[in-house]
Amino acid sequence: MPNPSRPLPPVLAAFYDLPPVESGPGTETWICRGANFVVTVSMVAAGAVLTRDANPDEYVLLTNDLAATVTAGTETLEAAPDTLTIVPPGASRIVAKSAGTLARIFSAQATDLLARACNAADYADGAPLVAPLVQGPAPKGGYRLRNHVLADHVTEGSFLRIFRTANLMVNPLVPWVGPRSTHKLSPHSHADFEQASLALESTWVHHLRTPWTPEMDDWRDDLHAEIGSPSVTVIPPTIIHTSRNVAPNGRLVDVFAPPRLDFLRQGVVRNADDYPMPAGL
Repeated sequence: MPNPSRPLPPVLAAFYDLPPVESGPGTETWICRGANFVVTVSMVAAGAVLTRDANPDEYVLLTNDLAATVTAGTETLEAAPDTLTIVPPGASRIVAKSAGTLARIFSAQATDLLARACNAADYADGAPLVAPLVQGPAPKGGYRLRNHVLADHVTEGSFLRIFRTANLMVNPLVPWVGPRSTHKLSPHSHADFEQASLALESTWVHHLRTPWTPEMDDWRDDLHAEIGSPSVTVIPPTIIHTSRNVAPNGRLVDVFAPPRLDFLRQGVVRNADDYPMPAGL
């Protein structure tokens, strides 16, 4: 059994060095999980189709460098490159209009994806310190396709572009044109939730430090992990962390589940008006 006071080790999933978990006509897909979320990255050809027959809750689609046609229920929309689309529960279909990379982010309610993740064994005994996923409130006006052009959500002085669903929070950070300054890093930690850092472009170094406890057997050396794209790094609770791209065009997406209450309180969530605040906040 895991030590309830000790976090799991960080996960470093370099998809470019791993065989795809799923393959189909014109598609190769890699899957990595956390306790409460699943991140998938697909390399697709023009015309490739990705489907979900009955997803239990909303998921997030990031089109990155390609356009796609997205259908859910009776709705269809055209998602341009570099957009974020929230897909409602139920059946959905994504058709790539050109070759490229797209990412889908699910909550842990997508149990079929949890089981196929490249790191599924890491969670066989649970995830100490991680608060459980609790179903969040439905969006105002009901579940439907909601598309956001990321370039419309750039605020001077901030690299945050935070969106939420009932169960997820996704932050496609404003890309760094050049390498991130080593004089403007942001080391921090989270008490009871994981963070996934999805690298879509560039080479990154994730700096990770495990705090010391009275139990020396739990101590770990600092980790300065260089990883390329596409990749997913899962950072457990209490781990002090910060990341920097060491090559140009740094595209990184942070993933949390459930949505972070501190961001909700700060009023920095771009689509906060679409969702009721959690009870008691």
